[in-house]
Amino acid sequence: MFSDDQFKATILFKLYKRGNWGASHTALDNLKKGWKAEDPGKHNVARVEKLTKQLTREGLIVPKPTGYGLQVSLNPCQNESIVAIMKKFFPEVRY
Repeated sequence: MFSDDQFKATILFKLYKRGNWGASHTALDNLKKGWKAEDPGKHNVARVEKLTKQLTREGLIVPKPTGYGLQVSLNPCQNESIVAIMKKFFPEVRY
């Protein structure tokens, strides 16, 4: 099972791969997809929401409420911090 830090890095990496910086948003529901049952644990959907809220409080993710649900993107002002977190857990990827 992932630690919270690994899980946060994976959430950031999912947004990074999608190119969701600044004005390019994706639905929070899209972050809940694609997890293996053994990766985040038994309550993965609730854990994604909880850790996404933590990343928002830390200023790494920018929320955008819409009429059809919450949209999220990476904060371009925190580019260096986000890349540093991802490099720690995904060192093989070129950023």
